[in-house]
Formats: sequence, structure tokens, C-alpha cells
Amino acid sequence: MNDLSGSIPPTFNNLIQLSELKLGGNMLSGSIPSSLMACPLQKLDLSNNSLGGPIPRDLFLINTLSIYMRLQNNLLTGDLPTELGNLKNIGELDFSGNLISGEIPISLGGCQTLQFLNVSRNNLQGTIPPSIMQMKALLMLDISHNNLSGSIPGFLGSMEGLSFNNLDGEVPTDGIFSKAASASASIMGNDGLCDGIPQLKLPHCSNLTTTKPTQKLVIIFSICGAVILIALVFALSTFYSKSRKMKANKQTSSIGEQYLRVSYAELVSATNGFASENLLGAGSFGSVYKGTMRIDDQQVVIAVKVLNLTQRGASRSFVAECETLKCVRHRNLMKILTVCSSIDSQSRDFKALVYEYLPNGNLDKWIHHHPIEDGENRSLHLRVRLQIAIDVASSLEYLHQHKPMPIIHCDLKPSNVLLDGEMIAHVGDFGLARFLHQDSEKSTSWGSMRGTIGYAAPEYGLGNQVSIHGDVYSYGILLLEMFSGKRPTESRFGESFGLHKYVQMALPERAAEVIDRDLLAETEDGKESSSNSNSNMDLRIACITSVLRTGISCSQETPTDRIQIGGALKELLAIRDRFDKEMCAEGEPAN
Repeated sequence: MNDLSGSIPPTFNNLIQLSELKLGGNMLSGSIPSSLMACPLQKLDLSNNSLGGPIPRDLFLINTLSIYMRLQNNLLTGDLPTELGNLKNIGELDFSGNLISGEIPISLGGCQTLQFLNVSRNNLQGTIPPSIMQMKALLMLDISHNNLSGSIPGFLGSMEGLSFNNLDGEVPTDGIFSKAASASASIMGNDGLCDGIPQLKLPHCSNLTTTKPTQKLVIIFSICGAVILIALVFALSTFYSKSRKMKANKQTSSIGEQYLRVSYAELVSATNGFASENLLGAGSFGSVYKGTMRIDDQQVVIAVKVLNLTQRGASRSFVAECETLKCVRHRNLMKILTVCSSIDSQSRDFKALVYEYLPNGNLDKWIHHHPIEDGENRSLHLRVRLQIAIDVASSLEYLHQHKPMPIIHCDLKPSNVLLDGEMIAHVGDFGLARFLHQDSEKSTSWGSMRGTIGYAAPEYGLGNQVSIHGDVYSYGILLLEMFSGKRPTESRFGESFGLHKYVQMALPERAAEVIDRDLLAETEDGKESSSNSNSNMDLRIACITSVLRTGISCSQETPTDRIQIGGALKELLAIRDRFDKEMCAEGEPAN
């Protein structure tokens, strides 16, 4: 969970006593070094990076691996090696969200102590190997969103996570398949399945078999279709050519009126060839570069988000961001200048979004004291943080009340809040945004991603549909982080003791213990402010405590217990006005 980039050094093989290696949540690229087999690892976490290439076979020869191997959400390719079965003492394996192909190896049955296996969101083919039945300790199996075929083995009656494959045949009626809700969720997206419990309303297997076309019939229809298609091509070619030209002229005119037209070559020139010194940051689906280009006879500084189209879901993220940003207008939302959908110098697809550049970077860097562009470590005063919190709440309220359909951001966090030259907050990164139906709280989601660990609402982990309540939860965590200075993913919290509980248990008596120390000892121009008197200190603590209470109200575990974003905005406005009034009464500026 840092900003580490580059490749994993092969010299890790010198660490002959290294038992835990956790590099998850960075920007690491390159391949996984096979030299890691020299380390007596028990835990290995390389998840949420941009690592590519096949998984080294030597990795599965580390016989000390007994807790977990987590490689999810990378760009790993190739097959799962047959050496996988050598991990006889491993407890958890997670290869989800990669580009792994081939079949699930039969040797997997050798992982006798494996409890959790996740290979979802890959390109796996073939059938579910019967050797999985030998894994007596298995508690959770997720093979969803692949290209697996064949029938559902009966021994998977206690397992979920079979959705969106090419499975066919009869659905079992025991275990999870005996309950309509769990069975439906587990098998959705497999059109060839039949029978099962009546509540699933699947076709009878006998009917499916008798109505299935024979191979000869398929060939006949294919030949006839080809002949008809060839005839139609000649008939329609002239009409298609003319209509396409007319449509292109119409689109060009429309786009020209709204946005400037920009090519791949212009973006290359603007960013100096997407040079590393212009890299502003990287996210789940791409990287953002700083650049300069001429717009209306003026040199304008821009931020170019280049999509990594090899990352699964990146193209859909591009569409989601375009669909959202083309219909929203708000002072506290990022302003898009244009988009570019073209091919690069190697004839590969290229997609990018061009935004106005905001010079003060993202909120995360200010809260956690990363150097800003001029290299200085600067802190945000209480009054500025309070206004930023109000800005973000204002943008969320606008999105949630958007007509004709509300918009759910789905990934609100400090790194997605950008600050302009006047420290006004702008919410950005709409790559996971969804539109909400007016008559329902179910979303038109296009994928399974629902935010970032630590900020995503707990109900999303249970597979629930995204909702405006989820955005409110993320906002509550953002508030707590802004005024406590602590990330929700800090190791001190653990899995069952999060930032919400940490702050809640301290209020009100021990509020000063959880408040960001910078807010209790603010300085101006390097000198301590006179506002650090006992009286003014009490005013600050009281103000921050009120904000933290709002954050707690927003981040309740149960969605219906959370305050609405409009209510949170009203509370923050009242807190700001009260703080300004009390500080003026004390004769001090409200920094």
C-alpha cells in the first residue's frame, strides 16, 4: 500500500530468513523473480500491482508456504503450472483478476490443507477437475468469470462462485443449490444449465437435449448464412459507405462544438513521450501524466489519463468515465477537456482522457505528507480541511440527486480528490461509476469491482448491489482519515478493528488521542500560531470531534443506519459556521 514502482529485485534470494513478503497495493511491474524460491516464505502477497508474464514454476517449490500466496489483480499470463500441487501445506491461494489461461491443473488436488481458492476473473478453460474433491479442507472456491465448461460436479454442493462461465448440464439440488437465493447467485451467467430446484425456473435437461441442433444442421445453416451474407454485402456496401460518411461528418461536427480534437501524436508530444518524469500517478486501469498543449492559442497544462488496455475491465472503465463525465457539471467535480480513442505507434488500441491539470495534487498526499510538486512537505490547516470535506460532500450530493438517474461514484478515497490552485476540492476518477435506476437501488453495474479496500462499504464484500449508501460509507471513512491522519488500512487496526471503531471508542473523552497532531499544533509560516491557547485548543478539539462524529454516522456498518449525504453536508456547514464564529469571538483567524 505504497507508491513503489519498478521491478522486484532478484536479489531477494539473499534473504535466507525471510518468512513474510508483502508488496501488495503498489505499482510494481515486470515479472515475478523465480529467485524467491530461495526464501523460506510462509506468506507471499504481490497483489494489486502490474506484474506480468507467467507465474514462475519455482514459486510452487517453496515448501515452507503455509499461510497464503496472493497474486490477485495483476497482469499475469500463461497457465497455472502443474507444480501447483506441491503446495501441500498452503492455506490460501488467490490468482483472481489476471490474464491466466489454460486449464485448472489436476495436480491441484495435492493441496490437502487449502481452505480458500480464488481463480476468478481470468481466462481459464476446460472442465472443473474432479481432483478438487480430494481437497478435504476446502471452505471457499471461486472460479467465476472464466470460460470453464462441462457440468457442475456434485461435490461442489457446499461451494459458491461458479457464475459467468460456460457450464452446462444438470444443476445439483443439494448444499447451496437447494436454496434459491444462493443457487441463483452461484450459477448465473451459465446459459447451458438445466433442471435444479423448481425455484430456479431452468429448462428441463431432456427438453434441452431434444431441441439442440445436430452438427449437420449447424453446418447447413452456416453455409446458407454465409451465402446470404455474401449477397447482402454487395447490396449494402454502397449504402453503408455513404451512411458512414454522413454519420462521421455529423459526429465530427458535434464533437468539435463541445471538445477540442486531439490525436495520439499530440498527446505524445504534450507529455514528452509519456516520460516517467511527467508521471503523476497510477491507478487500477491506467497512469496519469502531466503535459502541456496549445488550446485556443494558449499553452495549457493538462493531465492525461492513459488507459492500460491489457488490464481487464480498463475499456469498460473508459466507457464508464466518458458516460459519467459527459453529463455532469459541478464546481467540485473534475473537468474533462476531451478524450482520445485511437491507435498508438505500434498499431495497438489507445484510449486516454484529458483533464484540466490541478496543481496541488491529490488529498492523500496532503494528509500523509508526501512531497508536493515543489518538494515541500506541507500540511492542511483545520479550516482548509473542513472546507475540502464540504466540497466533497457537495459533489456527492449532486451525483446522488442527478437527473434523470443518480450516479454512484463507487471509489471515493483521498487519492481521487484533487485540489486546484485555490485548494478547492474536485472529485475525480469515475472509472467505476454506475448509474442508479430511478425506481430501484440496484445499479447498472458492468463488473464486480466496487471500490478500494478500506473505503468500500462492508456490504459490497457480501456481494450486495452498489448503492448511494456505499458512497456515504466511503465518504465517512474519508472524513475520519482527513481528521485523524490515519489510513483505514493501517496494520494497527487489524481485520476486525477498523478506523471507524478506533475513532468511535475514543470519543468524546479521548478525542485528542485520535486527532491528527498537525491540527492540534498548527503553525503559520514556520511559527506557532497564537491560537494554541487552552481556550482555542478546546475550540479546535470540539470542532474536530463534531466532524469525527459525522464521519462515524456516515460509516455505520448497516447501510440504513448511515446518515444521508445531504444530512452530512448540513452538519458540516453548521460546524464550519460555528467554528468561524467562535474563533472570531476569540479574536483569532479560523485557520
